[in-house]
Amino acid sequence: MRILLVGAGGVGTAVTRIAARRPFFELLVVADYDPARAEAAVAALDGDARFVAARVDASDRDAVRALLAEHRCDVLLNATDPRFVLPLFEAALAAGADYLDMAMSLSHPHPERPYAECGEKLGDAQFARAAEWERAGRLALVGIGVEPGLSDVFARHAADELFDEIDEIGVRDGANLTVEGYDFAPSFSIWTTIEECLNPPVVYERDRGWFTTAPFSEPEVFEFPDGIGPVECVNVEHEEVLLVPRWVDAKRVTFKYGLGEDFISKLRTLHDLGLDRTEPVTVGSDRGAVAVSPRDVVAASLPDPATLGPRMRGKTCAGTWVTGTKDGARREVYLYHVVDNEWSMREYGSQAVVWQTAINPVVALELLATGAWSGAGVLGPEAFAPQPFLDLLVEYGSPWGMREDG
Repeated sequence: MRILLVGAGGVGTAVTRIAARRPFFELLVVADYDPARAEAAVAALDGDARFVAARVDASDRDAVRALLAEHRCDVLLNATDPRFVLPLFEAALAAGADYLDMAMSLSHPHPERPYAECGEKLGDAQFARAAEWERAGRLALVGIGVEPGLSDVFARHAADELFDEIDEIGVRDGANLTVEGYDFAPSFSIWTTIEECLNPPVVYERDRGWFTTAPFSEPEVFEFPDGIGPVECVNVEHEEVLLVPRWVDAKRVTFKYGLGEDFISKLRTLHDLGLDRTEPVTVGSDRGAVAVSPRDVVAASLPDPATLGPRMRGKTCAGTWVTGTKDGARREVYLYHVVDNEWSMREYGSQAVVWQTAINPVVALELLATGAWSGAGVLGPEAFAPQPFLDLLVEYGSPWGMREDG
């Protein structure tokens, strides 16, 4: 397998460190708009000749296609933010390569009833081209990070092995991470965090289909395992709600994130000030008027999440809570994956949140390389047998858990 990895930020760099320990690929090209980031990621791998650095603009379809051809790559792994999903997705198809991402094409709220009806949903632009991928015999495996990704694998595992009928699949994410020296330092891309937290959250119900609600709605306190404890979680827009119902039969699907009141308050302030906008505004500078995106300014003003590891303490938990029946009896389980920041920093030099995201596409790539997973079209993680993935995750040294809550 010859892989083009686009994006050498925190997640992309963690991908290289995880993949370097596995033998399943021949070449991994690490490409970034900033060549210094790509070169640094490769230089940290102690001369592993399977890794090479390159520069590419992720928004330039032709340049990405040419890079795929130059290195004869048969798969593209997208580790950029969601703005670049479509050009990379399209470049891979044009080059005859498979494609993986960890976040799907952006949504656009309903113009008149944003907190009741869906407009363009996450991933709609990708699923609209599924027939082209099928005809080409190529695979676009979308949403294969941790959430979406591992959470979706858990959903399919629950449907296959643990339940006869499912009432609700609810992804629940929480942590007790702290960052020393900062009052506000998101552990993941603030660009992506703003997008998913301030957009109208989507809920799925079998009798109603997909619909939206207000940001941060339906707060609940969820008890997270491994010492994290109770965390208040709220509705947030996320891909699992759009992916799971396509392959798994459930009466209801939700996603709730443990943000905390302080974090929510800051996000609301950014929204009130218009600093969450992506449309450029014109501002003065010593070089004259320049156009900048307010959200990009916010991102540039905050610390790079990839650099926070040495200052972080605590654990992060991603998981899927499922209720329903098995053999006529009520059942409630929480399937989860916990990463301790101290462990991920010691073992890989990557902070817990980006490492937990990065391990899952590497596992998926290995399954595709060995033929344990295969397919054509635009498919989510739920479309594949979950057990090979869960077994390989354990082999990578990162076990998952299950708690019976009923």
